[in-house]
Amino acid sequence: MPAPAAYRFCPPCGGPLSSRVIKAGEPARLVCDACGFVMYLNPKLAACAITAVDGRIVLLRRGIDPERGKWAFPGGFVDRGETAAGAAERETREEVHLLVEAQDLVGVYSYPGNEVVVVVYAARLVSGEPCIGDECLEVRTFPPPEIPWADLAFRSTRDALGDYVRRFFHFEPVLPPVPA
Repeated sequence: MPAPAAYRFCPPCGGPLSSRVIKAGEPARLVCDACGFVMYLNPKLAACAITAVDGRIVLLRRGIDPERGKWAFPGGFVDRGETAAGAAERETREEVHLLVEAQDLVGVYSYPGNEVVVVVYAARLVSGEPCIGDECLEVRTFPPPEIPWADLAFRSTRDALGDYVRRFFHFEPVLPPVPA
């Protein structure tokens, strides 16, 4: 694993970082040539909520990159000290103005080569009407057969929505193939 351009120098001492295997069987790590500090590149955690309103699933059309213009459910990165469920609830308030309570875990989604691990909850609507908030162009609700499966933002969106509608709607979606 070559050092990403953003990580060329040691945070504690400023020495140069190089990629090397520290223990057999583990991936290469970034190690400071001067002080020996090991910089672990850990994944980022995102938390999301899927909410149904009157039997229809709330989706938003993303207003930011990556995947601007594609459909997703509310979600975003978990802040340090915040619970994953709390982050999913906060992101739902910010993005579609719904107050929700994260309840059941739909799943945890991670993929080779992707630095983001996505935790998805089924959420219960507490109050509010879906409307456009931060970082979205449009908000709509869809019954499972009308979800725009071919126009979803991320593989995790597709996989989690598929798991959700199978579990909570007893609906078997016909999913487009995962891009190579």
